[in-house]
Amino acid sequence: MKKRVGILGGSFDPVHCGHIRIANSFLKSGLIDELLILLSPHPPHKQNQKKADFLHRFEMLKRAFETIQNVTLSDLEQKLEKPSYTLQTIEYLQEKNPETLYYLCIGEDSLQYFDKWHKYQKILGKVHLLVAERPGFDKYGVNPEILERAIFVEHQPYSISSTTIRKAGIEIQEDLPETVVSYIKENRLYE
Repeated sequence: MKKRVGILGGSFDPVHCGHIRIANSFLKSGLIDELLILLSPHPPHKQNQKKADFLHRFEMLKRAFETIQNVTLSDLEQKLEKPSYTLQTIEYLQEKNPETLYYLCIGEDSLQYFDKWHKYQKILGKVHLLVAERPGFDKYGVNPEILERAIFVEHQPYSISSTTIRKAGIEIQEDLPETVVSYIKENRLYE
């Protein structure tokens, strides 16, 4: 039987408690054996946003997930050709690990614009989507071909965003793991 691995990508700028909660929801679903967290160096849809340095973001991810089992962190997208599209990452992983069955892990809010992703139909042809549910989310208007490839996972969202944290600075400490707060303070990020 193939190993089942979920792929959770993002810019994680910074990683926060919402990211940890969604990762735990995917792991507890019983649908995957392991979660691969991919740090995106330059997400194509966020080209003009100022970001913390890749190495700082990767170090914060290490600290945030150090106690969570069955999670692997990867800087793979830093090494792939730019811009780093999800499709190219999936193709690379499948080619290198043909014995692994991959799922793309996303939040339910991403379903609404998934058909705007680069070559989204090719992505759907290669992987199923594991989708973390949001209570009250209306699937009306979501492209039916996307819903056909979606498997929904029970999830209680955590209402915070990395953008809010960057704007507020370190005042939002309760939304960040303590190890990440320490790292941000040590390195004077988001001041």
